[in-house]
Amino acid sequence: MGEVIAQLSVSLDGYLAGPDSGREHPLGIGGERLHRWVYGLRTFRRMQGMKGGTGGPEDELLAEWVERPGAVVMGHGMYITGEIPWGDDPPFGMPVHVVTHHPRESLVKEGGTTFHFVTEGPERALELAREAAGDKDVSLAGGADLVQQFIRAGLLDELWLHIVPVFLGNGRRLFDGLPDQLVEWRKTQVLDSPEATHIRLRSA
Repeated sequence: MGEVIAQLSVSLDGYLAGPDSGREHPLGIGGERLHRWVYGLRTFRRMQGMKGGTGGPEDELLAEWVERPGAVVMGHGMYITGEIPWGDDPPFGMPVHVVTHHPRESLVKEGGTTFHFVTEGPERALELAREAAGDKDVSLAGGADLVQQFIRAGLLDELWLHIVPVFLGNGRRLFDGLPDQLVEWRKTQVLDSPEATHIRLRSA
């Protein structure tokens, strides 16, 4: 059985999306700045059907992330904000299990992505994702509420944080709502670049 992993870009003040995130602004106002570090990397450009790009440690980190998962779990809010920008060929290429209170039939998209809508809660979505992933890992895509639920339940094995040197001031915080008790993680990698500091953490 694979692991449950999440990789998230956050601002210095802890936001993973800017204010007013929704269908009109999927990453919130200013939130696209959190992902600028990835746009010029060779692996990202290849995923977008483009040539060229930068290699090196950051690209190797992204390439590992692309290779590891065999299925995805995400929250309803993330699906709603991403549905239109993703279009007919979403950037997953694997089964995606959406935790939601709104039942609907599975939605098959191009490129190997199928959205399954799970109304029995996060643990059931994870169970289905693990079945779909086989020996590969499960990617926990977000949003913040779902990541917090997985942390509280002890279901997240590895967390990759990409800390971007910007203050957003408002929006969706990654770590709000966690219990007021010690939750300890073990740092396994730190990679620094002008655009972001990448920290890989494992649950202790």
